[in-house]
Formats: sequence, structure tokens, C-alpha cells
Amino acid sequence: MKFFDEARIEVVAGDGGNGSASFRREKYIPRGGPDGGDGGRGGDIWVVADGNLNTLIDFRYTRIFRAQHGENGRGADCYGKGGEDMLLRVPIGTVFSDLLSGEVIADLDHEGMRVLIAKGGQGGLGNIHFKSSVNRAPRQCTSGVEGQRRELRLELKVLADVGLLGLPNAGKSTLIRAVSAAKPKVADYPFTTLHPNLGVVRVDDNRSFVIADIPGLIEGAAEGAGLGHRFLRHLQRTRLLLHLVDISPFDPEADPLRDSQAILEELRKYDQSLYEKPRWLVVNKIDLLPEDERAARIAALVDGYGKVEKVFSISAINGAGCRELTFAIMDHIEQHRRKVEEHAETPV
Repeated sequence: MKFFDEARIEVVAGDGGNGSASFRREKYIPRGGPDGGDGGRGGDIWVVADGNLNTLIDFRYTRIFRAQHGENGRGADCYGKGGEDMLLRVPIGTVFSDLLSGEVIADLDHEGMRVLIAKGGQGGLGNIHFKSSVNRAPRQCTSGVEGQRRELRLELKVLADVGLLGLPNAGKSTLIRAVSAAKPKVADYPFTTLHPNLGVVRVDDNRSFVIADIPGLIEGAAEGAGLGHRFLRHLQRTRLLLHLVDISPFDPEADPLRDSQAILEELRKYDQSLYEKPRWLVVNKIDLLPEDERAARIAALVDGYGKVEKVFSISAINGAGCRELTFAIMDHIEQHRRKVEEHAETPV
């Protein structure tokens, strides 16, 4: 199935049915009182997060969603039937925002979360509501209210604990294959990965975390070079970023330090809060360096990289250093969870 992480749709809630102006007419009762019923309410449009979905492809080709209208009221005190609600199922992590104002309407970040995005119109009143001691035969009734109409933008932000950041061919997909059961495509050409991949890393039977691999960034992504930075939104929910740097690139003109600084600058241009997230430096492909040069090359990269919380040296292709990296990530995530729980328990 193709991966789509954004879409534009129009939702139209149901209109309320019109009220009825009717009078009771029976044998021997030539001038009965008002008996016009109310119109039914229009159907609402709801969205719900479904863990079985992972793409917005259902909204790529069907752009307009209309809920059912309410039925009109009738005589003999017959009220109109209400319109049926419409339920749209979307992947967990989908954000709905108004296309015109940019206002975020819903952020579905957990399984089963349900939000109303378009309210159906109220049904009109029949003439039975307008009778009084003065006016015994009212002929007025009200029309139903139009349902809410909205143009919406859908964005899918995958839910992961850890995000991988780096140039194309830095070894991100190889790392996610090494530490999880995910099997993204791996090849020796740039932009092998064209959409985000998620993998579950199990440290032991009861401890695990989710890692996200996104297409590589290149210098100038802010101006649209390569795949641009359209996939960086998938890193915004992560707790930790791993910046993978290829210490031994095939291109003789490539400079790992310069390239890593360029990636950080693209990150800062895209979102300052993403730039300020906890970030670890992971030096990959150390198996391609001679052992006598390895320590000096890594030290030079770390010195020029700037402030970073932790540094790891790994070889994703043969698994060297990956076990230590995954255990350190698990400890960091559990520490973050404890802080969140303690903060939630602290009385305001």
C-alpha cells in the first residue's frame, strides 16, 4: 500500500429538516389545533483514531464527505428522523487543521480517540411550538439549520520514541534492520527510503521502544532540494533524535563534519523546537576505518560537531555497538517517562 501522510478534504455535516405547519383534521373535528412536527437534526461527522491504519490513502481520492440530512417534520405530530452520523477512521497521529485559518481542530494521538469535526444542523420547529392562548392556529414554522461545512488539512505524524536523522546512505535503514524486526529497503544509492519506516526494538520481554526511519536530508532541503523536509514532521513527537553520521563516505570530497553541520542547520530552519530536542551523535560505519585511525577520526568529528549529550560508535551492518546503543536509549526513555509521571502526580 502506498504511503500518504497528508491530504485535503471537505466535510459537510447534514442539514436539519424543516418544521411542518399542519393542523389536525379528523371526522367531526373540522378545526383541530396545530400538529406540525419538528424536523430531524442533521448528521454529525466524527473522526476516530484506528491503530490498524497507517496511511491517509483513503482520503487521497475521496475528497468530499457528506453526512445525512435530517428529514422534514410532518402532520399528526410526526417528527422528522435525524440524519445518521458519519465516522471517519484515520491512523493514530493524524492532525486535523482548518485549511483557511490554520487552527488545529483535532490531534488524534492515541487509539480510539474520537473528535467531532463538523456539527449537524438543528431541525426546524413545527407549528405546535407557536400556539398560545391568543394564537390558537399558528401558521409559522422554522426551517432547519445548515450543517457545518469545513475544508480541512490532514497531516500524519508517526508516533515513535526515537527518530533517525542523517544524510542519504548514512545507514539509517541498516540500523533499524539491525535492532528491530522491520525490513526497510537497503541499497547503495541515495534516497532508497522514500517514506517513514517504524520498527519496534525489544530490549527484553517487557521493555521496548519504537524507532522511526525517515528519508535522508541533504543541504538545501529548506529550499526543496532532494525530498525537501516534508518528512521532518514525523520526528516532532519523538523523545530523542539519533543523528547518524557516515564516518567513511564513498565520496572522497565528502566531509562528515561539514555535512553533519549542514543537517543541523536544516533542522533549525524547519523547527527550532525540533532542533532543541535531546540529540545523540551516532558515528556509523566504523568497520570501514583502519583501527589505528578510528579513534582520531571519531574524536575530530566529535570536537567539531559541538554540544551533544552522548556519542556512540557503531557498525550497523555487523551490529557492533548496537546493543549498547539500544540499552542506553531504553534507559533514557524510561527516565523520561518517570519524569512525566512525577510531573503529572504533582499537585498544581
